[in-house]
Amino acid sequence: MTEPDVPPPPSASAPPRSGFGRRVAVLGAAVVAGAMAGALALYVMEGPSRNAPQLAQAPAAAPAADAGCGGAVSLAERLKPLAKGEVAALSLASEPRRLPPLSFSDAEGQPKTLADFKGKLVLVNLWATWCVPCRKEMPALDRLQQALGSDRFQVVAINLDTKDPDKPKAFLKEIGATSLAFYADPGTKSFSALRAVGRGFGLPTTLLVDGGGCEIGFLAGPAEWASEDAEAVIRAALKDGAS
Repeated sequence: MTEPDVPPPPSASAPPRSGFGRRVAVLGAAVVAGAMAGALALYVMEGPSRNAPQLAQAPAAAPAADAGCGGAVSLAERLKPLAKGEVAALSLASEPRRLPPLSFSDAEGQPKTLADFKGKLVLVNLWATWCVPCRKEMPALDRLQQALGSDRFQVVAINLDTKDPDKPKAFLKEIGATSLAFYADPGTKSFSALRAVGRGFGLPTTLLVDGGGCEIGFLAGPAEWASEDAEAVIRAALKDGAS
């Protein structure tokens, strides 16, 4: 990020401004400062650091409808009253969509795809260590996995760091995240695949997926996943047979 241009102070020889002129100048400076601060806040919250790699991006398009995912839409409709509070930003599916076959690897480097979780309700989360909101929500995702993880539900957090493979592992160890299995996609193919169907525009990105790979819900940005609100959504989905 380049440093914004700052106008120089008026010279000593400049004629003094009237009271109205001074008020206009002060107001203008406040507006500019506010805009700069807002842009900086947005960059810090939603953009990578200046040293972070840029994620590969493909043209966004709406995912194709899949008649086999009608059950996920029906479930999403029943979950709508629960998308509130800490998960109010969860957008529940209104059309039957099947996610692309995301590819990544496990902690041992073995290839994995979303199909490996067939039969499970899955909360897919894309994150990176350079993403500040991602780092903040990882402990909550770990607690959600600890509370509700089973043979019917799993949090699948896919790390997108492109360089040092030990850095995300060290971070998870540092925050005491012992319940999350480690998955990585240093090539960011999963992000590109999701963006190509209109589901990956930044980090973190989270999707609730049924046991057949159909989208139930989508959330762009962070959430408090260890909250009662989030657990209520997951419990209701499990009770309704989403896995």
